[in-house]
Amino acid sequence: MTEHELWVRPIAEVGAADAPTVGGKSANLGELTRAGFPVPPAFAVTTAAYLDAMDAAGIRSRLAAEAVPDPDVDDATLIRTSAELAALVTGSTVPAGMRAAIVSAYESLGPDAPVAVRSSAPAEDASDTSFAGIHESYTNVIGPDAVIRAVQACWASLWSERARTYRGLLGVTDEPSIAVVVQVMVKSELSGVAFTADPRTGELDRIVIEAALGLGEVVVGGQVEPDTYVVAKDGLEVLDVHLGHQEFRITSTDSGDSRVAVDPTRRTRVLDDGQLLRVARLAAGVEEHYGRPQDLEFAFADDELWIVQTRPITTLDQPAAPASSGNGEARALLAGLGAGPGTATGRVRVLHELVDGKKLSDGEIIVAPMTRPDWLPILRRAGGIVTDGGGITCHAAIVGRELGKPVVVGARTATKDLKDGQLITVDGNAGVVFDGAVHTAERPVATGSASAASAVAAETVTATAVYVNLATPDAAESVAATDVDGVGLLRAEFMITEALAGEHPSHMIAQGRRDEYVEKMAGGLARIAAAFAPRPVVYRAIDLRSNEFADLEGGEVEPHEENPMIGYRGCFRYIRDPELFSLDLDVLHRVRRTHPNVHLMIPFVRTRWELRDCLAQLDRHPLGSDQRMQRWIMAEVPSVVYWLPEYAKLGIHGVSIGTNDLTQLMLGVDRDSEVCKDLFDTLDPAVLDAIDHIIERASAAGLTTSLCGQAVSTSTDLAEHLVRRGITSVSVAPDAAAQTRRTVARAEQRILLDRARRVGA
Repeated sequence: MTEHELWVRPIAEVGAADAPTVGGKSANLGELTRAGFPVPPAFAVTTAAYLDAMDAAGIRSRLAAEAVPDPDVDDATLIRTSAELAALVTGSTVPAGMRAAIVSAYESLGPDAPVAVRSSAPAEDASDTSFAGIHESYTNVIGPDAVIRAVQACWASLWSERARTYRGLLGVTDEPSIAVVVQVMVKSELSGVAFTADPRTGELDRIVIEAALGLGEVVVGGQVEPDTYVVAKDGLEVLDVHLGHQEFRITSTDSGDSRVAVDPTRRTRVLDDGQLLRVARLAAGVEEHYGRPQDLEFAFADDELWIVQTRPITTLDQPAAPASSGNGEARALLAGLGAGPGTATGRVRVLHELVDGKKLSDGEIIVAPMTRPDWLPILRRAGGIVTDGGGITCHAAIVGRELGKPVVVGARTATKDLKDGQLITVDGNAGVVFDGAVHTAERPVATGSASAASAVAAETVTATAVYVNLATPDAAESVAATDVDGVGLLRAEFMITEALAGEHPSHMIAQGRRDEYVEKMAGGLARIAAAFAPRPVVYRAIDLRSNEFADLEGGEVEPHEENPMIGYRGCFRYIRDPELFSLDLDVLHRVRRTHPNVHLMIPFVRTRWELRDCLAQLDRHPLGSDQRMQRWIMAEVPSVVYWLPEYAKLGIHGVSIGTNDLTQLMLGVDRDSEVCKDLFDTLDPAVLDAIDHIIERASAAGLTTSLCGQAVSTSTDLAEHLVRRGITSVSVAPDAAAQTRRTVARAEQRILLDRARRVGA
């Protein structure tokens, strides 16, 4: 690779794997370009270019030493030091060869092409942090000299007080670097932001779109209150339209950007139905490509729709926030849009400019015309945020959510109606500001919650996912708040005993109460799915064993069997009693409309023909057309070792090894027998050999592999054995999850150490 290629990369040649060298923004744009999405032509100035330029200027080591500010630094010193560091960068000279490479790439976009020059840091637009608005971007930049100056200004923004503060908040201590993306300007008539999940509530079945006239910076910068649209992801039905309030728009001309007044009495939508659905379809396609919810910026120019940026939504895994259920005695002062879940009570501090931030006392509620990203050093000290303008997808709202602050935007007259020192309560869920201290009844909001410890940075990180086994929804919220990656085994038959109050499913069917069954089971499943979203929940269909359910009301339908453990159960029961299986499919179909993180697992599969017939039932059901739902099977019967390649051809996505049944069937030992308990050993070489073959054959077929069983939580040897074989995940009881995570981590570390020793030998 030549120096020019090291410093400059065409956007069409980069992808997600290049994020460390071209930054998150460039990598995502390259990924979309290669996938055929409409992205304006662009190129990236790499992190290597920045570091080489700083080396050439002799300032790299000085900058690296100031990566994050002292946590006790006062605001004045922070601002002064950051300005000095930024001045070092903008005052440096870009090496001649580097300048030539950048100018050559710019000229390839067209003669004096108007471009947007945007910062693209390696950690920017990542799955856990957005760095939204933290680094600078410049629009309508024209000419080689102007592009070079804009690139340097983006480099310098790495050293602003807000960038240094944000790195400190996230604990980023490595030497920072930055890339820059230079992209042909879209002279947009309409623009905005689309979230493929509701960023306020975490609902995954909705697309939230904000749009305004002119360039999109008025939306992402919170300069106006945009129109807000909510569209159902399934079917693209328009669920809600909220007209914004836009006093001006920014337009791009050959002579630069200009601000144009907008009729304040205008009451027409920015996007008509056709444009709205085009944006929604495009956003859904981007989410499908990445496999997780996205936050993308779009623009319309001459009726062409373009993507100018995309990033993962970073706030869906925040802890569940308290939500108001209403308080009839409270007096509402203002209403806007709830942009950061939770409530906070505090004294008002009206701030019109950043320099006013010195007046803020910790815990006060910031009330401002808009909360620009520049304000990050003071936002972290606020109890809550209220703004006149802005929308739920503006940069400040995103950062506010990442900081865990209740935020109300678009309150329009907040800075006029609220006075310094006034006691208020901010309800970021309802988008309401109340007079005085208001006690609100609380309920959990389904936000794909995890505890603060797990949402921000788990104490122990493992490449092997650690899931939990669940039986009922009662503990879902508390378990979801721990450091787990999802639910690997949700037993439907255990849910039945609670949801149906001791009644047999067949009894309800016989009485014509099918809808009641589906409603009760779907309610419990939805609670679990909401608590864990967007983490996966694998729902194992009903695995009724005749002896265990004969005593339920209406259970006389169960046959008498001498050995029900290997009798009328699992997949074979669905073939003989398709009505029972269709109940589970109805439940899943209903829940997945709003909680697409739920997937199906079929238990106790003995042979190919029964799985084939079972999947044929699924395909005939409306749920069968849901291409995003994963189809798993339990690997409990030893025949799976032989049949697994054939099962893969039938279209399954994953296998979960059930060690209890697999062990008893491999060794011929009743797992419930007191007499033979000494023979029951999951670590028996025969059992381990079967597990090895299952993992090996599943991996060869491209299937996900998991293991359900407690032995992995206590045995480092077993954990290491599984990790070495390439298992994707393990699933254990909730009380064993933390220990399992540590055990798996030790196993992974031992493997890495062994490899390092071999390399160094």
